[in-house]
Amino acid sequence: MDTRAAHYLDGKLLIASPLIGDPRFDRSVVFMCAHSDDHAMGIILNKPMSKLRLPDLFEQLGVKSEITVADRAVLDGGPVDRDRGFVLHSADVWCEPATLEVGEGVGLTATKDILEAMASPGAPRRALLALGYAGWEAGQLEDEISHNAWLVVDADEDLVFGEDYESKWDKALRKMGVAPEFLTGASGHA
Repeated sequence: MDTRAAHYLDGKLLIASPLIGDPRFDRSVVFMCAHSDDHAMGIILNKPMSKLRLPDLFEQLGVKSEITVADRAVLDGGPVDRDRGFVLHSADVWCEPATLEVGEGVGLTATKDILEAMASPGAPRRALLALGYAGWEAGQLEDEISHNAWLVVDADEDLVFGEDYESKWDKALRKMGVAPEFLTGASGHA
């Protein structure tokens, strides 16, 4: 089996189309962390949690800060494991053996080590913290893509780590040459 084909969406972005049919993913942009024959896993990049900010979460978790932690939103990463934190970060910080390479220059760490790194002078250049993730069973994501529920585009650092959550969906569509105002909820077959 071709390993690249089995992992062809790793490090890519999924953009929810109007055909998604699930309000939890309406206008979502998802960074794909893992994709294989058995499952798929990603982090929603544009759904900030209301009233939960990074410094507040660090305080709640008892993470001592050596620096001023950026006042960023904590993201709603998806409907699975909503009480578990996942940090996508630039590859300039690696927490062995917990960090997984999930895209070009992007790591995923789900241990307190990365939170401590984020609160230190050696913090990752770019990072986001999400609670929960989006997950799919074997064949489920491929089926959704075949029914035009998701569009796929290459990731870039600004789309992954940018804080303009309101326009991220539009920007992702425009990156692939699609004008959001012309995207409809109708599908057809030639």
